[in-house]
Amino acid sequence: MKHIGIVEDDTNIQNIVSAFLKKAGYHVTLLDSAEAGWKLWKKNPPDMWILDIMLPGMDGYEFCKRIRNESDVPIIIISAKDEEIDKILGLELGGDDYLTKPFSPRELVARVKRLFKRLDSTVQHKQKDDHRIKVGDLLIYEHDRRLFWKGKEREVTTKEFDLLLLLSQNVNRAFSREELLIKVWGEDYFGSDRAVDDLVKRIRKKLNHIPLETVWGYGYRLRDKEEPT
Repeated sequence: MKHIGIVEDDTNIQNIVSAFLKKAGYHVTLLDSAEAGWKLWKKNPPDMWILDIMLPGMDGYEFCKRIRNESDVPIIIISAKDEEIDKILGLELGGDDYLTKPFSPRELVARVKRLFKRLDSTVQHKQKDDHRIKVGDLLIYEHDRRLFWKGKEREVTTKEFDLLLLLSQNVNRAFSREELLIKVWGEDYFGSDRAVDDLVKRIRKKLNHIPLETVWGYGYRLRDKEEPT
């Protein structure tokens, strides 16, 4: 049974979300602060977090950042903040999805199932002989989800890895921002394509001089300078 930690200080939302998730077959732990969530993480880490942003004490952004520094465990952010900049910030800090209050509990359950299905699919397709992809100084172990740049292993988020994997599997091909949103964030993502630009910016900062090129007015491509274009 998958374990979901819900960090939310509104007891009404806690109870409603918990009831729907339990009905869907998940084990749920309710927490009313990020500090309590952090203690749970150290003792009995959940398989997924559902996280409010507006919390007493440590806010959801800081909690998300701390978790993401240690793990790629899925995080769904729920918040009354519906400004685009708030959504972008939540995704930049490592959130896998963002729901604005008020939301449908059934929609939340559907998103939970989709995220778990994606993770389970990755595990099921893991092979004994790990598939390697090498593009210049970039080396990706696809099934172990490990990434090396110039011989050194680098820590990247789930979205950063997924984007680089997609581009390395299609080296020199230009992808539009809309294509990248669908393939990396999923067809049900309704945010701005600015999320793609922000993700690329973070990758370039982590992997200095990576040949991740901008195709002006269109999107991005990963260039293998050793191959003809």
